[in-house]
Amino acid sequence: MSHEHGAAGRFTVSAWSEHLVADIDGEGTTAGDAYYPNRGLTRAEVQYTYTGEIEGTSTLTYLIAYKADAAPVLCFERFEGSIAGHEGTCVFQHVGSQDKASVSAHVQVVPGMGTGGLETLRGEAEVAIAGHSDDGYELTLRYSLD
Repeated sequence: MSHEHGAAGRFTVSAWSEHLVADIDGEGTTAGDAYYPNRGLTRAEVQYTYTGEIEGTSTLTYLIAYKADAAPVLCFERFEGSIAGHEGTCVFQHVGSQDKASVSAHVQVVPGMGTGGLETLRGEAEVAIAGHSDDGYELTLRYSLD
């Protein structure tokens, strides 16, 4: 689908709390309060802060699979703020994969879940993250407002 506008922003992780859902082999590592299975599933409750043409905050719930190679990641994100000056809320769906060094995801606006100036928002973005960044991560949303 083609979208007529673009909005660029950066997001930083302002909170992350990950919890074990299933541990397939009983093997994994612990970092801080979190346990990461070698093979298994976790759920992460996360908050992002956005700056740039996409400005605001969001709350996300990730379902993360862990295995030796590219493992699936699914997420719903509720965004509150403004996109290119249009204020309101919307929901993004993330479908991607991750391994020990990187994360990639297709992000899509969930139609019918917006409010205010984002009520009719449609759009999508690609996210590619390689390693940790204190400066945040880029996201360019291609969008239209019907």
